[in-house]
Amino acid sequence: MSVQASGPQKPKRGTRETARMAGMVVLAVVITLFAVLNTESVQVNWILGSGEAPLIIVIVISVLVGVVLGYLASLRAGRRR
Repeated sequence: MSVQASGPQKPKRGTRETARMAGMVVLAVVITLFAVLNTESVQVNWILGSGEAPLIIVIVISVLVGVVLGYLASLRAGRRR
């Protein structure tokens, strides 16, 4: 006789979801390495002025702005369907 654990079982992830997750992890590692390897200061030109900032900060802010804009675009596209 075997005793099985009672309770909800988690559904297995599909290969598509696993591949997507692996791709996101690889992309996150590449972006992190790229940012960490670029630490020198650079001139940043804003609309109303300019200044110096470490390149790693410029890269991280650019990635975050891209993620937010992509998320907002996907929400808008979802509403149109």
